[in-house]
Amino acid sequence: MNHTTRHRHQTVAVDIDGIVVGGAHPVVVQSMTNTDTADIEATVAQVAALAGAGSELVRITVDRDEAAKAVPYIRDKLSTQGVNVPLIGDFHYVGHQLLADHPACAEALAKFRINPGNVGFREKKDQQFGSMIELAAKLGKAVRIGVNWGSLDQELAQVLMDENAMLSQPRPPEEVTREALVRSALDSAARAEELGLGRDRILISCKVSEVPELVHVYRLLAERCEYALHLGLTEAGMGDKGVVASSAALSVLLSEGIGDTIRVSLTPEPGAAREREVRVAQEILQSLHVRSFTPQVTACPGCGRTTSTSFQELAMDIQDFVRERMPVWKIQYPGVEDLKLAVMGCIVNGPGESKQADIGISLPGTGETPSAPVFVDGEKVATLKGDNLSGQFQSMVEDYVQKRYGGA
Repeated sequence: MNHTTRHRHQTVAVDIDGIVVGGAHPVVVQSMTNTDTADIEATVAQVAALAGAGSELVRITVDRDEAAKAVPYIRDKLSTQGVNVPLIGDFHYVGHQLLADHPACAEALAKFRINPGNVGFREKKDQQFGSMIELAAKLGKAVRIGVNWGSLDQELAQVLMDENAMLSQPRPPEEVTREALVRSALDSAARAEELGLGRDRILISCKVSEVPELVHVYRLLAERCEYALHLGLTEAGMGDKGVVASSAALSVLLSEGIGDTIRVSLTPEPGAAREREVRVAQEILQSLHVRSFTPQVTACPGCGRTTSTSFQELAMDIQDFVRERMPVWKIQYPGVEDLKLAVMGCIVNGPGESKQADIGISLPGTGETPSAPVFVDGEKVATLKGDNLSGQFQSMVEDYVQKRYGGA
């Protein structure tokens, strides 16, 4: 998978069982299961599906003894299936105890996620945080110190609020909250280093639910640290709202070179596949030309010139064809993920857009001659007619892929 060169906020690279996050490495896509981790079969199936969709890291909830006991079996079953995606354990409140009681769980995980806001309270906080960090250092595991504004360290927040109240010109409350988020993450990361965890084992995140706030917080982080940064809204929402909010927030930050790994935290509709969040993350990166994952199909939106549904059906056919062929293509034809296709619906933009693509087809609009010119590398090479335009065009795409990428 290719990525374009851009000015990146310089961070320290972290190797997570072969997936490198940070430094000059490509931005990594990750996701999280929503199964009960104690249900081994269901969790294995969902991790495999997420990895198959392109999630390069997968996080699982480890919230109780039954879940911790299941983790090594999940790892073994996935490995048996050839699914070697690194697993991240998501710990809250009792992570220190679970890791101590279930050493096989700790061994099976590639990374621990620790929330400074609920790792422990008052006098127990440093002890419980320290035990998890020391274990990670001993085992060579990476750690994400993940701060959420919904579970922010209240002691730290109160100290900063009190300090702010003493100022002659107090800052707005939202600025103090941002500072509390950033300080919680950076202070915890500094403490982890004091306890022996290398900087090349630490990632941090400061997640909120509002787009402008996320942008503000991560700009502050980028100014003040070199730790690898995990991006994402803590709750993006459902459907279009979740997709739009995630796209808006991550696009701003990624365009500024901020962010080393991303997750799009979509609320799935009941019974819907979890993999949508992976595809959305990939589409964000690909739309920004940060990385390429799969050939892109450009299709016009349609208008009064395209009263037929033919171009819509063809665009869908080609998109499905590309997805179906991609598992084979990406093995046989390196670089095919950069392929650009066009399926257009009339003479206004059809030929021009088709010429801009590597291979494109322009269908006739309402009242136009019933023929479909095909353009390859900017040149018209054929005119398709008949009832099986989809099959004919798919064959041409397959031939083009073989000829262009077969010698790579």
